[in-house]
Amino acid sequence: MLHKFEFDGIKIVLDVNSGSVHIVDQLVWDLLEDCRQTPEDIIVRKYSQKYNPDDVLGALAEIKQLEQKGLLFSADPCQGAYNPPARLEVKSLCLHLAHDCNMRCRYCFAGQGRFGGSDDLMPADTGRRALDFLITRSGRRKHLEVDFFGGEPLMNFTVLQDLVAYGRERGCETGKEFKFTLTTNALLLDEKVAKYLNDQNISVVLSLDGRREVHDAMRPKPGGAGSYDAVLARIKHFVDSRDGANYIIRGTYTRHNRDFCADVLHLADMGFKNLSIEPVVAPADAGYSLRAEDLSQLSSQYELLTRELLRRRRAGSPFSFFHFNIDLDGGPCLPKRLTGCGAGYEYMAVAPNGDIYPCHQFVGREEYLVGNVSEENLNDRVISLFRTAHMYNKKTCTGCWARFFCSGGCHANAEMSNGTILEPYSLGCDLARKRLECALYLKAAESGVQQKKT
Repeated sequence: MLHKFEFDGIKIVLDVNSGSVHIVDQLVWDLLEDCRQTPEDIIVRKYSQKYNPDDVLGALAEIKQLEQKGLLFSADPCQGAYNPPARLEVKSLCLHLAHDCNMRCRYCFAGQGRFGGSDDLMPADTGRRALDFLITRSGRRKHLEVDFFGGEPLMNFTVLQDLVAYGRERGCETGKEFKFTLTTNALLLDEKVAKYLNDQNISVVLSLDGRREVHDAMRPKPGGAGSYDAVLARIKHFVDSRDGANYIIRGTYTRHNRDFCADVLHLADMGFKNLSIEPVVAPADAGYSLRAEDLSQLSSQYELLTRELLRRRRAGSPFSFFHFNIDLDGGPCLPKRLTGCGAGYEYMAVAPNGDIYPCHQFVGREEYLVGNVSEENLNDRVISLFRTAHMYNKKTCTGCWARFFCSGGCHANAEMSNGTILEPYSLGCDLARKRLECALYLKAAESGVQQKKT
């Protein structure tokens, strides 16, 4: 399968199964339509009015050579089937340190941090059992990941400190290495907390939606006051304190700011280099939810962002946009491309009471309860459901050119929109495909290719 598209005069061809990307001229672009089904002499005659026959023959020879190398028209590496490992090896946990929050974000999937329950903080002993669970269930894996999440996890900062120390100690005892990450709204990110996070080399995801009016409309404090000024001050100080490294600013765009490119550039203009602005996923009846009729405008915004990102990189003032970061040479292994985040069997979330769920977005939903960190037995039905929810078991994915990059999309988004994790969220798929085209174009443009007139 091939995917052909054009962006600002550059013609790009993706060989879907191999992941090879080719920048082509008009001649090759035309020939790819016929070269596998039509005899060579007929192709030469067909294009004789438009191209020199020798050029046509030369281009056909190049196409054939690439095909022989497995870089064009390559075969599906799994022949449409995949058997995931039966062995459960968890590599990552999302620890919900707090089911409570000091903000009242209007689009919060967690119900302002409570996940359908009451205010709750994770006790230290529950967190320790969660880390022991991860060590025990990680099998042969050496590198383990833990994300402190909420609600707002810094409302339980002393337990966070306890768990980092415990993880380091147990890691030394068991030959495991922990990487810790914190996701925070930054309101409690004072100098003491910042120093601790820097000293412990903890990666941090910072929530900021962009322009003041956009951020304050969706991320107010309790009582309705805007949080932009307080959040921005904390984030600026913190990012400066770690020399602009080991962080990412993550925002959300909604139907109220479909011109989200301006929000990304607003953050970049303040000197932030590692950015991600994600589309909201919300019930269809929410006034801020995105709709199918928004796709054209949203696609245009990604194109604007692509051009501006390229311009700034060439001008020596680059920034990174998460969804445009792809590695065509040393990217994820094939199993990772087929399964994505690994929710439910490689990645799990733990609620403050120790209950285990497939990921943070399923927390509190009893039908997806995997078990508890205090118990030996796990719910094999839920684990099996997620383990087998790979790309080849999603009918919508089998004919999609982007499948090896998006891995079938987010299970939680699929379940929210379609009632099953096996049917991807269609608008999310459309946006993912657009972002991938932008990312591939950036790779092509940065390789030094000049725009061509056709």
